[in-house]
Amino acid sequence: MRSFLGLASFYRRYVPHFSTISSPLTDATRKGMPKIINWEEARLKAFENLKAALTSKPVLKLPDFEKPFILSTDAIDTGLGAILTHDHDGEKFPVVYLSRKLLPREQRYSVVEKECLAHVWAMKSLNTYLWGREFVIETDHAPLLYLNRARSENGKLMRWSLLLSQNRFQLRSVKGRDNHGPDFLSRT
Repeated sequence: MRSFLGLASFYRRYVPHFSTISSPLTDATRKGMPKIINWEEARLKAFENLKAALTSKPVLKLPDFEKPFILSTDAIDTGLGAILTHDHDGEKFPVVYLSRKLLPREQRYSVVEKECLAHVWAMKSLNTYLWGREFVIETDHAPLLYLNRARSENGKLMRWSLLLSQNRFQLRSVKGRDNHGPDFLSRT
């Protein structure tokens, strides 16, 4: 099982909702779980869904480095989600999907810290696409629009703000209902 999950994880950025699909399988491989896996219905369904997602044609587009990228992120109490897109003939097409669970210590972060962490994590993960290019970050968390202009006593936010300032991007506010892709991915 771990070998299959390792292979599948290599392609996780091309599978929408990877964390959600693979969750029953990863739960079965946790420390302290029996070495022989009980193939209950949820695990079997997760295995089949993951296998189908890995073998079907993706809806992803190859990146066009002549066009600006749009990075959409979101965070909830338990996870982070991000989608890197750009426009093809007036429509947004995904280039990469990202999602991950928050660590227990990260789950105790404030909302603004979680949302900022989503930006930092996504930028680090997508460095090969974003470094040296201008791009847009879409967020449904309006306080982040003022992160670079505000003075904060929160050292973590200030460190992340400095880290983010190494990139050339514009922050754009979107309504929560329009941020459905990253919102769903963050619900891992």
